[in-house]
Amino acid sequence: MAQQPIRPAAATKTQPTAAPVQFIFGKENYRILIISIAIVALGFFLMSGTTDIYSNTKIVLAPIVVLAGFGLGFYAIFKKPAANS
Repeated sequence: MAQQPIRPAAATKTQPTAAPVQFIFGKENYRILIISIAIVALGFFLMSGTTDIYSNTKIVLAPIVVLAGFGLGFYAIFKKPAANS
């Protein structure tokens, strides 16, 4: 005795509703993230160079600018996008 294959129930032919795509970040989040990347790049540019490696710009100002850029990047990631109603 051979077993009969089990056939699935007849599927209904309904059109799936297209839900609007929601991104994780909003437009403002991406804008802030790009600004933070530019600030970090500026900080590394201030840190570069071979002359006068013990200047206040390279030891004090550049690390503060880099850390501010990273902080702004974290803010851009954790900020909730505005709800569109």
